[in-house]
Amino acid sequence: QVQLVESGGGLVQTGGSLRLSCAASGRTLSTLAMGWFRQAPGKEREFVAAISRSGTSTPYADSVKGRFTISRDNARNTVNLQMNSMKPEDTAVYYCAANSVSTAQAMVQWKRSGIDYWGKGTLVTVSS
Repeated sequence: QVQLVESGGGLVQTGGSLRLSCAASGRTLSTLAMGWFRQAPGKEREFVAAISRSGTSTPYADSVKGRFTISRDNARNTVNLQMNSMKPEDTAVYYCAANSVSTAQAMVQWKRSGIDYWGKGTLVTVSS
């Protein structure tokens, strides 16, 4: 069983930056494809970014491309999401996710392929 715990959420002004972290336990991180998702109030959960086991593949949602960067530190069992140039529409609960078999690219179509493990989420609020 994999446990995922997010941290780093909070309140930030438009144009500001925030860094989210996800600590994984229960399994060696290098065996997992990892991703970040978000759910805004009244909206469905959506894919944000993913990273392959080696870190060489990093698909992003178009809405965050060029502003957000996902990274992983397999030695420390953590995955990070650096968010820059933030906008009010980035306001959401952000969830860390992991897949034990399928790829990071499969997380882009997660509703079809599924997600094995979810964290409980961390709230990010961007004020205008």
